[in-house]
Amino acid sequence: MNPDPHFTRTYRDVAGMHRSLEGLSAFGSLEELILDNNLLGNDLVLPGLPRLHTLTLNKNQITDLECLLDHLAEVTPALEYLSLLGNVACPNKLVNLEKDEEDYKRYRCFVLHKLPNLKFLDARKVTRQEREEALLRGSFMKVVKPKASSDRVTASPENHYTPLPAASRDLTNHRGVLGKCRYVYYGKNSEGNRFIRDDQL
Repeated sequence: MNPDPHFTRTYRDVAGMHRSLEGLSAFGSLEELILDNNLLGNDLVLPGLPRLHTLTLNKNQITDLECLLDHLAEVTPALEYLSLLGNVACPNKLVNLEKDEEDYKRYRCFVLHKLPNLKFLDARKVTRQEREEALLRGSFMKVVKPKASSDRVTASPENHYTPLPAASRDLTNHRGVLGKCRYVYYGKNSEGNRFIRDDQL
């Protein structure tokens, strides 16, 4: 692919829905790259783009935020504008209604920790307060993925807690269990008793 001078500034995938980024390496002077709605996932690999300052990856299938940010820090050192809206990696209500503003703030803090030169993130200007927060706490805002269900150790039936006495735990043994009670109820404070007449007892 021969680089077209019209594409050295901006490359926009207007067709959309393409997962291949073949040929981008021919555009080393690229400054803006728009890859929205392309089914791009965690296997996204960009060539070295030293002049790229704007990258939008909205509405793709990116879930591993740290992997993406480490890759961008390596191949796009001049990046100032990044948008990841619509990806699972960007926790907001566009993707998951269970996420709230606090989840999004932690996400921004972590992104700015990894990419401190950003001026805009998801169409919102980066504030000085956010930069300071990222310097202090950004490394602690990493989202830890839960372990796969196959990694979880299932407790054996013997280890399950039950409040029942040992004699009643055997389901094949239907004997009753006798116990003592410390408290005795006399019913004198019951609200229901005041509606019952003596002749109804």
